[in-house]
Amino acid sequence: MFSGFPQKLSAPFGLLGDEAKLAFRSQPGGIAKLASTRNLGDGDAYWDQFTVLFDSASDVFSLITPHDIRRALLEAPENVATLIRVITSRLFNLVSDHTFPSAPSSSVTSFAASFMKVGASERNTTKEVLNCLRVLQRVLPVVFEIDAESSLLEQELLWKKEVVDGQNASETLEQTPQFVIEDDEDDGAGPEAAGTAPKPRPKEVKTGPSLAERLFSCLVDLLFCCGFTLPSKLQVDHYKINYIIWEKGVGSTADPGPDQAYDGNRTEVLRLLLVLLSRQIYAPPSSLFTSPSRYTLHFVQNTARRDVLTVLCSLLNTAMNSSKPTTNVIGGVTGRLPYNHLMFKGEDPKTTLVSTSFQVLCALLDFQSGSSRDVATGTGENPPRTPAIRTNAFRYFVAKLHRTDDFAFIIDGVLGILEQQMASFNNILPGSRKSVPYIVDTVVLLWKIIEVNKKFRTYLLDQERSMDLVAYLLCYFLEIKDKAEQHGLCRALSYIIQTLSAEPSFGFRLTFPIKPAYLPAKWNVGGAAADFVINAIYFIVATTSGTLNSMYPALIIALSNSAPYFKNLSLNSSTRLLQLFKAFSNPTFLLSDEGHPRLLFFMLEIFNNVIAHHLPENPNLIYAILRAHKTFENLGTFTLARGLRDVRRIQQAKEEQARKADTKGKARENVEDQPHEEKQRLLEREALGISSQVQSADSLTEVRVDPRVQPDEEASTAGAVTSEPLMSPTVPEPPLTSGFPSAVSEKARGKMRERRSMSTDTDASLDRVAAAGVGRNGFVPTQEWVTSWQQGLPLDIVLLATSELMPKVQDLQTAHKSNTTNAIVDYLSHASLTSVLPPPPPLNPRRFIWSEPAIVWLSSLIWGEIYVRGMTPLGIWNGTSVRLFYVKHAQSQQRQITETVTNVASVVGGLLGRGSESPQLSRQRSDRA
Repeated sequence: MFSGFPQKLSAPFGLLGDEAKLAFRSQPGGIAKLASTRNLGDGDAYWDQFTVLFDSASDVFSLITPHDIRRALLEAPENVATLIRVITSRLFNLVSDHTFPSAPSSSVTSFAASFMKVGASERNTTKEVLNCLRVLQRVLPVVFEIDAESSLLEQELLWKKEVVDGQNASETLEQTPQFVIEDDEDDGAGPEAAGTAPKPRPKEVKTGPSLAERLFSCLVDLLFCCGFTLPSKLQVDHYKINYIIWEKGVGSTADPGPDQAYDGNRTEVLRLLLVLLSRQIYAPPSSLFTSPSRYTLHFVQNTARRDVLTVLCSLLNTAMNSSKPTTNVIGGVTGRLPYNHLMFKGEDPKTTLVSTSFQVLCALLDFQSGSSRDVATGTGENPPRTPAIRTNAFRYFVAKLHRTDDFAFIIDGVLGILEQQMASFNNILPGSRKSVPYIVDTVVLLWKIIEVNKKFRTYLLDQERSMDLVAYLLCYFLEIKDKAEQHGLCRALSYIIQTLSAEPSFGFRLTFPIKPAYLPAKWNVGGAAADFVINAIYFIVATTSGTLNSMYPALIIALSNSAPYFKNLSLNSSTRLLQLFKAFSNPTFLLSDEGHPRLLFFMLEIFNNVIAHHLPENPNLIYAILRAHKTFENLGTFTLARGLRDVRRIQQAKEEQARKADTKGKARENVEDQPHEEKQRLLEREALGISSQVQSADSLTEVRVDPRVQPDEEASTAGAVTSEPLMSPTVPEPPLTSGFPSAVSEKARGKMRERRSMSTDTDASLDRVAAAGVGRNGFVPTQEWVTSWQQGLPLDIVLLATSELMPKVQDLQTAHKSNTTNAIVDYLSHASLTSVLPPPPPLNPRRFIWSEPAIVWLSSLIWGEIYVRGMTPLGIWNGTSVRLFYVKHAQSQQRQITETVTNVASVVGGLLGRGSESPQLSRQRSDRA
């Protein structure tokens, strides 16, 4: 009955081509032939399978491995060159073929009919083009890796000009002379006058574009090919290439229509473009400027203006529209479901396209190697630089954006992405929403636009939502500060805040309230934007224990730039500023690194700017400065010997507490403490002002911040309840009633301060402390070094203000036995020192200055993020050795599903009133969330 059927159904039907794919991987005529047989010709039928065999990207990346290409490059490099040449040639021919792109099979009938065709299957040119793109994506990274030093294969294969035609060079030179070189030493006599016959000129060889140049042009055409990356309805006559911006936004007010069917094709083209741009990651950082990537250099300098604008606007609009809700009803509903990223593991084509668009944009706008460096527009040591069309056309046209609608579109897009990211943190169900995969690219792109476009920077800070953007950036900083792999992004965020703070508009906006919709409650302190910025930077410094020391200067400089605009700072913010100042003036911190005193310098600038510009408007801060007047005075007479004595005292206190803790621990093993005894000990310890934890000598702070305490509660206790002082607990805070010290000289009361002569009474033990190094880097401080920065501290204005205000404040304390604080604050809110203080100097904010190391660092950050994001089974650069940055492979820890279920169950139980967990466990989960 069934005798008419073949024994192997897959053979006649060719269903999915499984047998052919297995043979390609295992048989000698497959991928192995690329290395085993030398000198395969261009017309060999062997190359056909590279364009017709594969059905998806996973087929290409699983059947062709980097090891196969690497082996072929070592044993038969001419075959790899032939493969690249054949694949690119077929790609060029397919794009110009009238059968491309193939009409998609849109019906079930046509799909079923395709299986009934035995032998005479219809050619699918779209599939062949995709296979060409994917094969090049697989082969080129390995070629870049192997050929990183010599570049011989690339030069001969990809960049060698192709001979088109030849003609007599003399005719060409006579018709279109390119250069006229005049020799001043000649008297105008030509060769005939010298009695010599003219030499025959060599024939000129006319060349066409190289293979790499043609590949770039082909990829740009494919990005705007109707029926492949654009809707077919946009085709005009028989011209299938139509340079139309993909989506509505910058440069386009018309919507081309739905394009979900072309997202995958666009991604494949952009991935190959990204591969070509990634040539620089295989070169060491030292050669980034001397040996720039020829591929990126050509694309940013030699691409036609029309192509640059169309590509730029298409990528930018695709990226910025990603935060808008999808028009697909099913996709929109599933996108809002909690834990949808755990239930649906498939790759979203739209998300992948947006991510790739972001990556290409960041790579193009970041490129400043070789002749693509921005042009200096001024003089001096660090002159301002601006992009030019001849250096980097993409940076140039971003700098030329000026329409307010375009600026608003970009700001809305960035804010939408940041709001999505904040919503993933601030959610009642922990882990219910997936983090935005392209958040790093969003931050870098925002920084690039702020950097190159001054009009955009001004427009951004003139908007009411500008402080919402700053709040989101700082909140994201706070969320990722404890993740070592995110510290590069933390550095970028600190530089963005510094860049924005240098603008006058930033300072004017600091008095407006912060009202972002998705700001996590644990970081929202209320009040004005200035209060939020101060508290956010305080939290960053106070909770990282010195691990982000290199980022503190940019954050403190941002506060210094903003200080002239501080008004009506809350008691909480004023306390935070003084805590930062005490931490930076702590000898343990000051003497641990050569660069730490500059942080103290910036903090003093903050106080000076507030006193000079808005003293009456900030009574809380002035009151806090008066309470800490002893700390300021001690800095004026600071010596190395005294600092080392304080360091030794801190170390001794730490050792003593360690011994007491060890003794109490042994005692608890024998006798269990009663609850009332434990409470009595805690009360005694609090009364004595002894901290339960002493910070280490090489750390800045060890502050325990409870985000659940409201700002009003914290302000009512002047910060004594919610956090421990950043200063060492062994140095008690001097009481305000101690009075103005009599040791201050008449010169200080005459509106100047006097430096006390430096003491040289360092004993042998202090010398040993200094020689051993105070900080983790083993830095050894000297008295000369201390004198170099101590003499330059801007203490005059603070000491002048305290010398004038302290006696009057003491009189108020004596006169008012109750409500002393209110009386002092009321007095300070009407105080004026204009007749005493010198006139404030003109504002000179410290801007972030780009240098070559900074450019190399950001390029490494961008490409490192692209590389890590590509560490998937279909990763482009998997298995290749990069050199621009260091890749550290860590063992991945998969999140247990039981933890997620437990978290959800606890939240649901709490909502239903059935939770029975202890308050301590509930508090721990709240802190973790």
